[in-house]
Amino acid sequence: MKLSEIKQHLKKIETIAFQLPDGALVPSHFHVTEVGKIDKHFIDCGGTIRKESVINFQLWEENDYNHRLHPEKLVQIIELSERVLELPDLEIEVEYQGETIGKFGLDFEETHFLLTNKQTDCLAKEKCGIPEAKPKMKLSELQNTSCCTPESGCC
Repeated sequence: MKLSEIKQHLKKIETIAFQLPDGALVPSHFHVTEVGKIDKHFIDCGGTIRKESVINFQLWEENDYNHRLHPEKLVQIIELSERVLELPDLEIEVEYQGETIGKFGLDFEETHFLLTNKQTDCLAKEKCGIPEAKPKMKLSELQNTSCCTPESGCC
């Protein structure tokens, strides 16, 4: 989800809820403690220089139950960040403290935001000798393409 999309969703809801990939909700008294841009300049294992940029939201919760974040306030925080930090309309990555700091993608479903799992990947599979993954198929979905049937006389 991009920055422009989260603002559109926030303008249509009355309360903010974030759901973790396991279905649990981030406690409703969370705070967005950071909004910023993270630039990553790196070289992959195949020697290709790469750059990536994301908008970062950091969610934090503590025993502060009296200062819940409302959608209009988060829109104000985002718009201030856009002006002051000159943020472009990039994909959002969300940090949230579990057993360690987790990084999540962001999606939206009906009335709440979904924190989605992110995965690592080799960006230079062809240079590392990693074969392309073969498509997985269910046996039940395969059509009978056998040329040798009991009535064909080939057996």
